[in-house]
Amino acid sequence: MLKLPNVFLLFLKIIANFAFENIIPDYTREIMKLYSDAELAEILDNDIFHLIGDAADHLGLECYVVGGYVRDIFLERPSNDIDVVVVGSGIALAKEVKKSFGRKAHLSVFKNFGTAQVKVGEDIELEFVGARRESYSHDSRKPVVEDGTLADDQHRRDFTINAMAICLNSDRFGQLVDPFDGLYDLEDGIIRTPLDPDITFSDDPLRMLRCIRFATQLNFFIEEETFEALSRNAERIKIVSGERIAEELNKMMMAPHPSKGWMDLHRCGLLQVILPELAALDIVETRNGRAHKNNFYHTLEVLENVVKAPSSASLWLRWAALLHDIGKPKSKRWDNLAGWTFHNHNFIGAKMVPEIFRRLKQPLDAKMKYVQKLVDLHMRPIAIADEEVTDSAVRRLMNDAGDDIDDLMTLCEADITSKNEVRKKHFRENFRMVREKLTDLKEKDYKRLLQPVIDGNEIMEMFHLKPSREVGELKQFLKDAVLDNRVPNEREPLMELLLQKAKEMMIIDNRQLIIDN
Repeated sequence: MLKLPNVFLLFLKIIANFAFENIIPDYTREIMKLYSDAELAEILDNDIFHLIGDAADHLGLECYVVGGYVRDIFLERPSNDIDVVVVGSGIALAKEVKKSFGRKAHLSVFKNFGTAQVKVGEDIELEFVGARRESYSHDSRKPVVEDGTLADDQHRRDFTINAMAICLNSDRFGQLVDPFDGLYDLEDGIIRTPLDPDITFSDDPLRMLRCIRFATQLNFFIEEETFEALSRNAERIKIVSGERIAEELNKMMMAPHPSKGWMDLHRCGLLQVILPELAALDIVETRNGRAHKNNFYHTLEVLENVVKAPSSASLWLRWAALLHDIGKPKSKRWDNLAGWTFHNHNFIGAKMVPEIFRRLKQPLDAKMKYVQKLVDLHMRPIAIADEEVTDSAVRRLMNDAGDDIDDLMTLCEADITSKNEVRKKHFRENFRMVREKLTDLKEKDYKRLLQPVIDGNEIMEMFHLKPSREVGELKQFLKDAVLDNRVPNEREPLMELLLQKAKEMMIIDNRQLIIDN
């Protein structure tokens, strides 16, 4: 396969940059480094790889480190997950390697799949598999597997950048085997399949999501023929289990710029199959000369804003950003005076979250409820910020959001994507005021809820003490009792505890202490 001309690569980049310039203007891709075979031998010059190679030599087997580990060597990304392909029995080599490592290694054998795993310590996982060739039926992504050569095994790999192998046998240690020019594709930032992409994706449709996920994580471009095959085979994704789809989507979501992946999913037609509710946001309707914004691109911009937030957004905050306007198509109405409205879209969207999570095989526990809560409440801070910021409104918001108030504020601040700089400045200033109110009220509530109602001054007055170690010890005793939730922060139970402690410290006895009512 020939290296793509630089002019074509430049054309791809211009198109992609045009699509993303307003959403992710500072998007840069992974930097790679080229190595000779001698340099690769130096990189792999450690006990683990030599031990594997020696074990293979002892058994008379060819063995290679393959796939993601090799790719990540050139991308200079550390990895502890090592895949080893063996021309012969992967299980036999795994057992020999385990024998060499001794007790510090643990062997797991999966005979049905012809694979084995050797785990060394807490960090290193070695996966062994025999080289194989695969054939598929149209209604399943489970292949018929036969023993094969290294070339057969590389042909069955998903992408050229994952089809590279480095020999571990002593006579060829460090030699790169790259039949599909995966190294060129790494250098040019291209995702392509080793063989006909229609066959690759039809055989195993999960590879379509892996294609977009890798392109998103690495900021690579999907080669033209490969991308067109995504569109032609999009419906095949229906035979993939929801759990496998969820795994790929979640990995994509944690990429530095996940909106690239959602854009590619939409462009190739996969989004309409996987998450049609999100695809439905890509519409702009005009009536009487008044149009509403494209809520799909707005959503991607909000997602990028959340990712850029200093709090380093969690997976589920990113999902909340993606779904925050999911109720808009169902709530859209035309009003002759107000124009386009989306009243209660947050409430409608929150109602949609459980079904979306159920269909995508996402967790239905507290994580789903967290996303649902943020979708439901995401308009509240905006409503507060649009008017006078009062203590009572902020306190009600704190009560409804609970421990998720900071994440809610992050989402709402990310939702400011207006191109009207005056309006944007107004909202940001009011959000700053809301943040200040939140901080102030948190401190007040902390003192009200967690600082004992009996303070040091009252303790000194009750027991006729001056500032001293005893006063500090009594204060800390009451504070610990409140923090440990042993008693409510109320005067009567705290007073009973205080008297008991004072007696233990011999500050008073049963005949002392007169309390004025």
